[in-house]
Amino acid sequence: MRLQGRVAVVTGAASGIGRAIARRYAAEGASVVVSDVRSEPIYDGTSGRPTAEEIVESGGVAVYQQCDVSRTDQVEALMQRAVDEYGRIDILVNNAGLVQSSTILGTSEDDWDRLMGVNLRGQFLCCKAALSRMVEQEPIGEVRGRIINVASQHGMVGPPEFFAYAVSKGGMVQMTRQLAVDYGRLGVLVNGIAPGRIVTGTHPGEIDMSDPVLEYSRSRTPFHRLGRPEDIAGAALFLGSDDCSYISGHNLLVDGGWMAY
Repeated sequence: MRLQGRVAVVTGAASGIGRAIARRYAAEGASVVVSDVRSEPIYDGTSGRPTAEEIVESGGVAVYQQCDVSRTDQVEALMQRAVDEYGRIDILVNNAGLVQSSTILGTSEDDWDRLMGVNLRGQFLCCKAALSRMVEQEPIGEVRGRIINVASQHGMVGPPEFFAYAVSKGGMVQMTRQLAVDYGRLGVLVNGIAPGRIVTGTHPGEIDMSDPVLEYSRSRTPFHRLGRPEDIAGAALFLGSDDCSYISGHNLLVDGGWMAY
């Protein structure tokens, strides 16, 4: 129960990585506000029940709050729901995100605005709303709050034909560093997770591993398998726990060794 008594907000938690993080946090004792634009998961090979319902049925504590992270009013309502329900926000996991594969010439202005609206504006709004509450609450030990931004290894390299996505994730990596610098003295730890290729089961090609991109990723990854949502949940647990008490501004690669060469 490494998160006993803590309150966590997890965005993009209906499916995939966010769902795994919310479930792991609840299993470790946290009260979790599960947020997404929908409550029902995209197929991931599990029960198909909404994340918050599954957590409660297994004995955990969770509520669902619908939220489009690109909307200021909905983000404010999300953070206030956490405070109203549980009294504080100890951990914010910014996981909501969109992905698009294209070069700059294949990226329309609408594509750019839509992706940046979620991946960067959404992170900005969530961090701002959570921080405004974290800096005013009593610390637990030395820490008033923790922010974990789920970026990507693509935010650290230039992957072919992932122009807007890579730019947005690079912005997330830098935002993590900047917030760690600006708010460390107020007792807030800010870190990121940079996943490699994670098989979430949220699109059909992943079910039978027939997607050629997945096959390339597997051949390119030094470890003998691709990542699972639970791998990212384990990293998020560490960064959200008291075991992480003097790490801030770091972007933790969870990629099976992909970035090692």
